[in-house]
Amino acid sequence: MAVQTPALPVRPAPRSARPIPPRRRPAAVAPWLLLTPAAVMLAVFIGWPLLQLLIMSFQEFGRAQIFGAAPEFIGFGNYLAVLGDTQFWLVLARSVVLCIVCVTATMILGVLIAVLMTKLGAGMRLAVSIGLLLAWAMPALTATIVWGWIFDTRSGLVNAVLTAVTGTDWTGHSWLIDPLSFFAVAAIIITWGAVPFVVFSVYAALTQVPDEVLEAAALDGAGGFGRFRHIIFPYLRSILVVLLILQLIWDLRVFAQIYALQTIGGVRAETNTIGVYIYSVSMASGDLGAGGAISVILVVIMLVIAGYYIRAMLREDKA
Repeated sequence: MAVQTPALPVRPAPRSARPIPPRRRPAAVAPWLLLTPAAVMLAVFIGWPLLQLLIMSFQEFGRAQIFGAAPEFIGFGNYLAVLGDTQFWLVLARSVVLCIVCVTATMILGVLIAVLMTKLGAGMRLAVSIGLLLAWAMPALTATIVWGWIFDTRSGLVNAVLTAVTGTDWTGHSWLIDPLSFFAVAAIIITWGAVPFVVFSVYAALTQVPDEVLEAAALDGAGGFGRFRHIIFPYLRSILVVLLILQLIWDLRVFAQIYALQTIGGVRAETNTIGVYIYSVSMASGDLGAGGAISVILVVIMLVIAGYYIRAMLREDKA
């Protein structure tokens, strides 16, 4: 006959072994506290002036308002006047073409010099870096004055070299009086000042490319162009997109180089870009309302360019 063992009493689980209900994590306050100073600075120094500019673009704001008269709200009158002005579209097209030429030259030269720096020895790399830093550190206005001396009509280095090389007297030839040669000189100055930033950024990215992968590709028979296209370029794609967007924004609103060259010898009416045109309309003509409308249109164009960059970055993050 089977003996039944008595059932043991069930003891309650100790308090420490019971599941603890999840607690709500406190909201992260530290990131917002760290972002607050930057947000305040952006709001004060960028947001508020931009708001004032937007308000001014809907007003009739001329010399009388500068001296205390109350501005008159005219709605989209300034925008309609600007968009209906053929001079605005001519200046905008001129600025876009100059921007495309400068950005293309800057990106190509920047990448080529960065690749060249990876092949140089330590001493030559240091010398090239110092030269690039000096070009980058020079203010735009100072650089334009120096380049103006180089292209000077009577005692410029370019005319002297051309006279010695070609045997033709180039003394007295003006490079700034003709709009085409004026923008050629402007493109050289803008590109010369922008290349160092691209070089240093791309060179820093090139140092992150694994040497083992490049050596394996070389052993497989890949040439220099093939290694750059299939291995190096994917590492550089994200930084190149950032540099491209930044260069488009910077070169589209270029002001100091164009204004200084016009002062040296260019014909202002035929060489205005959008930055100088805004200054001429606002300050020289005294129509701050129209100048504000042009500025807002330029801001919208830059926001569209920046929006493309943000979408590209978000797309890469999702991928």
